[in-house]
Amino acid sequence: MSNQFILSEKANQLLVAGVDEVGRGPLAGPVVTAAVILDPDHPIEGLMDSKKLSEKRREELSVLIKENSLAWSIGRAEVEEIDKINILQATMLAMQRAVSGLSPSPKHALIDGNRCPDLICSAEAIIKGDGLVPAISAASIIAKVSRDNEMVELDALYPGYGLAGHKGYPTKAHRDALIELGVTPIHRRSFGPVRKALENQTT
Repeated sequence: MSNQFILSEKANQLLVAGVDEVGRGPLAGPVVTAAVILDPDHPIEGLMDSKKLSEKRREELSVLIKENSLAWSIGRAEVEEIDKINILQATMLAMQRAVSGLSPSPKHALIDGNRCPDLICSAEAIIKGDGLVPAISAASIIAKVSRDNEMVELDALYPGYGLAGHKGYPTKAHRDALIELGVTPIHRRSFGPVRKALENQTT
């Protein structure tokens, strides 16, 4: 890890939250974010980018993160909000909600990506931070586990789309199901493939 990401002794005394999102690309479901303040007295081994972990390992780490962190919080923006304000702004909103839900409140936040939402504390964006900063890795893990589990539940409510498998992402099977079965209330109408399916329904 480069010196850029090694917190100084003074910064280590602050409450620093890692923040990440899951679900910007899918055609269905909410965008989910998480914020985590790790406890230096209870380190968690194996934290890394959630996408590089098996589902089983993510589930295991999610439990450890929730049990051993100083604070954790999930934030989200719903499909209606995504369609109204666009996915980027909805992601920023969800991050604000996640950070606001932390108790104790952080003094600083490290955000995965290249931009920061307006927060109650200072913040800095770190590109590929989910692979560089343990607190961001922890946030990426609990956000992904939360969203993936929700998509499995939605699959039972809206069968035929394959949501439990692709988690709402625009796979060919998902796009084909949209054309064949139509658009559901959990689909993002501002996204191109969903708009196309809606147009087909009205023609």
